[in-house]
Amino acid sequence: MSTIKLGVPSKGRLMEKTFEWFGARGVTLRRSGSEREYAGAVEGAEGVSLVLLSAGEIPRELAAGRIHLGVTGSDLVQEKLADWESQVASLAPMGFGHADLIIAVPDCWADVDCLEDLDAAAHQFRAAHGFRLRIATKYHRLVREFLTQQGVADWQLVDSQGATEGTIANLTAEAIADITSSGETLRANHLKILSDALIHQSQATLFAARAADWSGHETHLAALAQQLGLDAPAL
Repeated sequence: MSTIKLGVPSKGRLMEKTFEWFGARGVTLRRSGSEREYAGAVEGAEGVSLVLLSAGEIPRELAAGRIHLGVTGSDLVQEKLADWESQVASLAPMGFGHADLIIAVPDCWADVDCLEDLDAAAHQFRAAHGFRLRIATKYHRLVREFLTQQGVADWQLVDSQGATEGTIANLTAEAIADITSSGETLRANHLKILSDALIHQSQATLFAARAADWSGHETHLAALAQQLGLDAPAL
């Protein structure tokens, strides 16, 4: 018999906190077998099965309808899914996995403290160097939309999938857009956050897939939503 497939991060603190969140609401999630196995079990919720995936895979699996529910960062959903609200429904912010997507520049840029300053600096940079100021990030969609909405010009995004804070020291970017929780790594790399450049406040969130086949699962979904203290989603 088919079940509601719940996708959960497969390792680390996100997995542990997700298990705790469901457990506090009477639904026990556990990994089956060794840590190398990506299967799991659900107790306390009838008609629900557990699928362990990387947090980055979950938005794609939700959009494709291959899982019905998924826990991942709101930043990943909004970055990876164009027009994300038409593809998934946000059921519950879960209160952990907090991180801010921000823009940061070198500490030594004494005259650059806000987006207006960045816009002026980018214009001067292009005039001096003949190419646009480079901002390293892996959040291309969110950063592009934010800077465009804010009217900042003369920038280009360069891809960075790891150690983004080091791109400035490596001379591959002049600024960065990345997630931070405490700011310690930014400070250690002599970077400062622009005062008005908070792009997105992310946290782990439970999402439902609009493209999934929900036929025959309505009763189990309603029961699960009630157990979790949520309104049953209109999908």
